Parts: sequence; structure tokens; C-alpha cells
Amino acid sequence: MKASTVELNKGPVVVRKKKFKFKFSTLLLHLAIIAGSLIMVFPFLWTISSSLKDISQIFIVPPEFIPKPFVWSNYPASLQAMPFGLAYWNSFYITILVVGFQLFTGSMAAYAFAKIRFRGSNLLFVFFLATMMIPKQVTMIPTFMIMDSIGWLDTHLPLIVPGALFNAFAVFLLRQFIMGIPNELEEAAVMDGASPVRIYWSVILPLIKPALAAVGIFIFMGSWNNFLEPLIYLTTPELFTVPLLLNYFKGLYVTDWALMMAGSTISIIPVLVIYIIAQKQIIEGVALTGIKG
Repeated sequence: MKASTVELNKGPVVVRKKKFKFKFSTLLLHLAIIAGSLIMVFPFLWTISSSLKDISQIFIVPPEFIPKPFVWSNYPASLQAMPFGLAYWNSFYITILVVGFQLFTGSMAAYAFAKIRFRGSNLLFVFFLATMMIPKQVTMIPTFMIMDSIGWLDTHLPLIVPGALFNAFAVFLLRQFIMGIPNELEEAAVMDGASPVRIYWSVILPLIKPALAAVGIFIFMGSWNNFLEPLIYLTTPELFTVPLLLNYFKGLYVTDWALMMAGSTISIIPVLVIYIIAQKQIIEGVALTGIKG
């Protein structure tokens, strides 16, 4: 039997560089993205700019983006004008409770809809999602009457309890993510004698952390920036949240826009901090939730 021979090319290896192909459509796409980004970030930058101006500078025509001079005293003045410390605490603990309860109840409901099969589950899920199409203004008066009848007006309970019960949007996103988890993991846990509660706690929750982070930041932003419900239910200044307190910079005849902009900038800080900390998980959760299921 003859041994086969392989001839090797001992010449110099030639590496061909890929030629860059200019595409006009790609340029237009990037320009559109940059323009959209500038449009989105401009109100935030204008808020910061206005917070560092004297009130007479804010309405100068033509407007000036860079303050001349920088009025740094607007920030301590805004903190002294209103009880921001107490309002921050009210908003913070209300938001944390709402986020925690909604993630807990939403993840349980999402696990049930995604992995536990029962008669009418798909139909029930459709009706559950249909609640997202009901405008909040429709349920506002009945909810107010219920809160009044049980004596919850002028307390933080109407801001916590109804929102903590369920969130259809959170259930939908988490269900899509859980549906992408292989059934073999759940079957292996069943073989080991795990109950549905044990599977949910030990198998499902650790695997959906990116989705929980993404949903959590959405819930946090919605609760932190909530203005309408505190305006309806709260009348005692000591119970005010940050958005409701900012409204009190607007007087009957005059509005201190400089202090309001400074207070608005301060109120954005918690959302920015949380987003920066959980940025990786949020992006991963949004991306994976879109392709699961």
C-alpha cells in the first residue's frame, strides 16, 4: 500500500485585505440614528443648562445653550425651598416596594403562563394582556372611590398596593423569556423531586436575571416619575413624592423655572445611577427577551 503524499506550498502567505465598500444607505442610517439620539437627549441637556441659568436668561431670544454666568446656587436653593429630602425618601421607598412586588408577582404569573399547562391558559393570557389596552383614565374614578371607601386617601397605600398586585407588561416580557428556557431543565428538576415552587425559585429565577433587570428598570422609571396618582391621592405635603413636589415650584402668578429645572435635574439622578449600574443586564434582557419564545 503506497503512502499518500501531500505537497505543501512553502511560498509566502498572502493575506488579502477586505476592501471597504462605501454604502450610501449605511451612511443615511447612521445619520438618522445620530439625529434621533440628539433629539432624544436635547431636552435633558436643556434642562441641565436651564438649571444653571438665572431666571432672566432662560427665556432670552435667541436662546443661549451655555449659561453666562453659571448659577450654581440654584441647586442648594431648590433643596432649601422645598423638603426634597422627605420627598426623596417617599419616592424611594414607594418605588422599591412597587418594583419588588411587581417583579415577584409578575415572574410567578409569567412562569405559570409559560410552563404550567392548564385548560384555558392561552385564553386567560389574552384577556390578561387585554388589560394593557384599557386607558388608566377609565379606571381612575372607580379606583378613587374604592380607596376612599376603605380609608386609604392621603396615604401611600394607593400608590403601592394596586400597582404591586400585577403588571401585564412585566408578565408579557418575562413570559417570553421563560418560554425560551429548555423544558429539559424543568424535567430534570421534577425527576429530582422538586415541586413547582422549588422549580420557580431555584431554576427559573436564576435564569431570568437579565429579564428581571430590564423589567425592573421600566417599573422603576414608571413609579419614580409617577405624577398623576400622587396628585389625586395625596394632600399632605409630608407625603408628597418628588414629581408632585416639583409641581409646587409653579405658583399662581409666577413660576421659578430655574429652581424647577434644578430640582428636575436632581430627581433624574436615581434613575441614571440605577441604569448605569444595571446597564449590561438591561441591554441583555431586552435583546434576549425579543428573540425568546
